[in-house]
Order: sequence, then structure tokens, then C-alpha cells
Amino acid sequence: MHGKCLCGSIQVTAPDQDEISVCHCTMCRRWGGAPMFAVHCGPEVQFSGSATPSTYRSSEWAERGFCPSCGTHLYFHYLPQDDYVLAAGLFQDPEDFRITGQIFIDDKPSYYALANETETLTGEQVIAQFGGASSS
Repeated sequence: MHGKCLCGSIQVTAPDQDEISVCHCTMCRRWGGAPMFAVHCGPEVQFSGSATPSTYRSSEWAERGFCPSCGTHLYFHYLPQDDYVLAAGLFQDPEDFRITGQIFIDDKPSYYALANETETLTGEQVIAQFGGASSS
């Protein structure tokens, strides 16, 4: 898959994926003003272009990347496993994606809802999967 930030200074190449998870955690909503529509890509992600992603260390175990020129949110990087979760909006063919899951469903505010049914996990369930790390 190929994508880019708003200004085009950063391009991203990642393995083909067709599933999106939606993260409703407080950090993702604060970071982007909405839930993160996320594509899990693992460690095989390459960035290129005229700029290098800037990072913000949002916890002991994760960082978030963004374009230093236009501010586009690029990724959530789970450091212990070198695991990248990229913003779905970076990619040119979004119609190929389908939403298959929602995490931190217990943090989701009541003012929005997704139309399709998906698998859901609470914050506690997500943290248990990641070995006790916290999102907020």
C-alpha cells in the first residue's frame, strides 16, 4: 500500500491490508479530534520523501508520528514490538478498506456511532492483550 501526508512531504509504503480498526481511547480522540481509523501494518513500514516524521512519545511504550510540515497524523508505533498502526486516511484507495473492529469501546462518547457491526474490545481487554500497558 502507498500513502502520503497532506502536503506530500512524507510518503509511506506498507504491506497490503484491507481491515481497519477504530480506536476510541481518550488519547486518540484528543490527538486527532476523533477516533483513529487505524490500519495495523506491523514492522514492515517504510517512510520516504523530503521530510522525516516527527514523533511524540505518548507513553512509556508508544509514540505517535506526524508530518512536521503539515501536521498530518501518520502513525501509532507500539515500541516493544516495533509495530506500526497507520492512519487509514493516508492511503489512496480507501474504498478497499472495511471496518472490522473497535477498541476502547468503553471510552467512546455517546455523540457518535458507527453504522456497521464489528468486534469490540474494552480498554481493559486491549491492555491485557498488550501486557499491561495503559493508553491514558
